Amino acid sequence: MHALFEEAGKFLAGRILSEAENSAQIELDSGKRVKVKAAHILLKFDKPAPADLLREGQALAATIELPLAWEFAPEEEFGFADLARDYFSENATLAQQAGALFALYEAPHYFRRAGKGRFKKAPAEILQQALAGIEKKRLLQEQIAAWAEQLGRGECPQPIRDQLYKILFRPDKNAPEYKAVVDASRATHKAPLDLLQQAGAIDSPYQFHWKRFLFDNFPKGTGFPSLTAPQPPAELPLAPVQAYSIDDSQTTEIDDALSVQGLGTGTVVLGIHIAAPGLAIVPGSPLDQLGRQRLSTVYMPGYKITMLPDDVVQIYTLDEGRANPAVSLYATIDEATLEITGTETKLERVPVAVNLRHDRLDHIVTEAWLQDPSLEVEGTPAALQERRAELSFLHRLARKLKAQREVVRGKPETFNRPDYNFRLAGVPEGGEPTGAETVSITTRRRGAPLDLIVAEAAIVANSTWGNLLAEHGVPGIYRSQASLAPGMKVRMGTKALPHAGIGVKSYAWATSPLRRYVDLVNQWQIIACVRHGKTAALAAPFKPKDADLFSIISSFDAAYGAYNGYQAGMERFWTLQYLRQNGITEIDASVIKEGGGGSYLVRADDLPLVLPVLGAQALPRGARVRVKLGEIDDITLDVSGTVTERLDDPADPSDDAAVAEPEGDDEEAVAGPIAIAVDVDEAEGAGTPPAAAS
Repeated sequence: MHALFEEAGKFLAGRILSEAENSAQIELDSGKRVKVKAAHILLKFDKPAPADLLREGQALAATIELPLAWEFAPEEEFGFADLARDYFSENATLAQQAGALFALYEAPHYFRRAGKGRFKKAPAEILQQALAGIEKKRLLQEQIAAWAEQLGRGECPQPIRDQLYKILFRPDKNAPEYKAVVDASRATHKAPLDLLQQAGAIDSPYQFHWKRFLFDNFPKGTGFPSLTAPQPPAELPLAPVQAYSIDDSQTTEIDDALSVQGLGTGTVVLGIHIAAPGLAIVPGSPLDQLGRQRLSTVYMPGYKITMLPDDVVQIYTLDEGRANPAVSLYATIDEATLEITGTETKLERVPVAVNLRHDRLDHIVTEAWLQDPSLEVEGTPAALQERRAELSFLHRLARKLKAQREVVRGKPETFNRPDYNFRLAGVPEGGEPTGAETVSITTRRRGAPLDLIVAEAAIVANSTWGNLLAEHGVPGIYRSQASLAPGMKVRMGTKALPHAGIGVKSYAWATSPLRRYVDLVNQWQIIACVRHGKTAALAAPFKPKDADLFSIISSFDAAYGAYNGYQAGMERFWTLQYLRQNGITEIDASVIKEGGGGSYLVRADDLPLVLPVLGAQALPRGARVRVKLGEIDDITLDVSGTVTERLDDPADPSDDAAVAEPEGDDEEAVAGPIAIAVDVDEAEGAGTPPAAAS
């Protein structure tokens, strides 16, 4: 005797070895013996053989017209044998009964299961909905297959092109566009990014990086809503100074300016004047909410996305010929010893006489020019010449301040790497780059006199105001670093902790409120200290242990990291374009460290470029080499090289390149492959320019 039974959703058949009241021992064709409950046995038979019954039943099930069977089926509950007799004949064979069973079981949209071998026909309206869903799914599968076939042929369907960045970086794994890419990737054995690139989904490498950044960080676009720019308070006193800013030519958000009074009297007053949007922008206002969403201005070669609307920036930027609101720190300095003997913070309007642009003046304002009043440089602007004595004093002061900080740091600061300036030719006024522009890259030595002056002034202001907040019990957003040990990160928090990398007691970013949201937050707190003194903690917008401050820190860290990462990526993109545009196939470089996987990293001598190379395994850190460049990949921003020659004397370490060990979070960086979220192996259907002092 044989039996057909159901086991875990499958139909099996075998020989009955023994039977009890509630179960039976059955041997399958494979020789396996199973214990089956009596209720699970659906048919008992002598002939045909179990395997033959299963085969014949499955063949007959495929011939059953389900709509016709549904019409024949009774309204009340029925068994599969009943339907076989209605559908085939009154004397339905075992194979026909098995075929009816299999067909009913595989058609839940027509027949609902009501028990072992028992069914009930689905209501007509439910059946129509189910059939419509099945047809929709069938058409969708056909569409997915068609799209996958197009991708395999090197053509990109428009719906997939429209969803490109979502598919690659934040996919809905149930979306048909995503499934088509997965299917095509499997069929062609190509990585999703390579597949889409070859299918023409990526219009240009530059647009790929730009639109991906917007997708991740500005999904609603970079435009500003219509907001009324708040006017500054009218009662601010006019400062008795003639201030001047020192910035790059492309800077429009001029946050800071300097002034010097009393030069030659023995007591000099240095004014550090910071643009004061915090005097008019109210915490919680729509404009504040906008700044809190963006958190920082985004910089990239040839373009930027500002944190605040331009009409707001224009009211508060420290533009020449105007007297705009400022939070001013006045430091009283002994002219002979260059010691700071006192500080005072004021809220006022500051007249700005001139905006000095360091990229046009660095070749003039050298240490020799500052130290020797008789040294003349052709083309020196009159505005610069008028401030020569003040700049000379500020440079001496900056060097003294830097030396004092180095004592606290326990080691001197080193500026062994240059800064690089990128200029794009052909970007339309107010427009965005396209990626086809001609790029020029110029070098600017770190620690240049004007750079040093601005950096040290910023450190004085940020550290002094950080201490001011702590003394008044007013919380602020601080940057701190416990030590200079490798890997010791600079962290943001609400406590006034030391910053070992800078060598100060505390450090609160407050000198760029037009460009960084944390600076605007700190400015509100500083303004409260100036206005309310000892009761500032009660009047400040943010109180001690305010959860909002921690939320701002978390959001800012994430956004600032993403923005700086994009800036670094685009500078690398334009560096690679520079290599291509100038036909550069070899560079001189220095070995900086092992990169893993048998490759080493080198840094180009004259370009902002770090890349992996082969052939440097036996070379020490700092060895100077000639590198032959490989192919450039504009999508992954990848280029590698091969060492062809060592340029220094292996026996003479004195001619090695100066490669400083990383301090704190000053880590080497090299672009890696683009991280793609498309996983072709998983089951389907699963459902700012760097601050002068950082």
